[in-house]
Amino acid sequence: MTVIFAGIATFVAAIIQRITGLGFVLVLVGPIVLLYGPIEGVTLAVLLAFVASLAAIPMVWRHIDWKRSWWLIWPGLIAAPFGALVVRLLPDAALLLVIAAMAYVTLLAGRIPALSASLTGRRGAVAAGAAAGFMNVASGLGGPPLAAYAVGDRWGQRSFAASAQLIFIAFDIATVALRGLPVTPIEDVGTLVVATIAGIAIGTVLSRNVAPRIARAAMLVIAWAGATVVLVRGILALFP
Repeated sequence: MTVIFAGIATFVAAIIQRITGLGFVLVLVGPIVLLYGPIEGVTLAVLLAFVASLAAIPMVWRHIDWKRSWWLIWPGLIAAPFGALVVRLLPDAALLLVIAAMAYVTLLAGRIPALSASLTGRRGAVAAGAAAGFMNVASGLGGPPLAAYAVGDRWGQRSFAASAQLIFIAFDIATVALRGLPVTPIEDVGTLVVATIAGIAIGTVLSRNVAPRIARAAMLVIAWAGATVVLVRGILALFP
């Protein structure tokens, strides 16, 4: 039953990712952490996010801004090992709280204009890239600093959404290298990979008829619920 629930969550996350360009891990992290735990859940989410971005790349290739992407990628790769250190040092209960906190930061970052305004130019890219690389390894949620930078630097949505797939691929490879591969049975991982690819395919079809704002609204509802449940579970885990 675990893999069925995880597969449904993965499928929905992939559809939203394809329509909006972002949100795969944000939608998936709540359910998958509850099903597999804070360490294995995030490791699975990042691996599946890699598959989702890889599947989307051929469809967005010509819109990638390579120069901007590079200035976000290299700081993130430098900061990534510090995220892995946090994962190794914290117990499960604390990790649940960290993941929930980062999910809330993700959901609230877009409502802080001063944050986006400060992230412009090369310096803004370095700061956003480093924060994204750290968060990606620690929680799988590397999107918020990238989105804040895109707003602050007035990066067009189509180019940003395309470039984000390339950036996530780089960060996800680093994350898997630092955290290791999932220990979940290979047949279960294969099922989730298939669900991811199917979600991207269905999302491609739906993107012609479903407005991005509807997909974003669904993403926010699922993400707020997931983050809240993870937070409650983390608090309860402090008092076994």
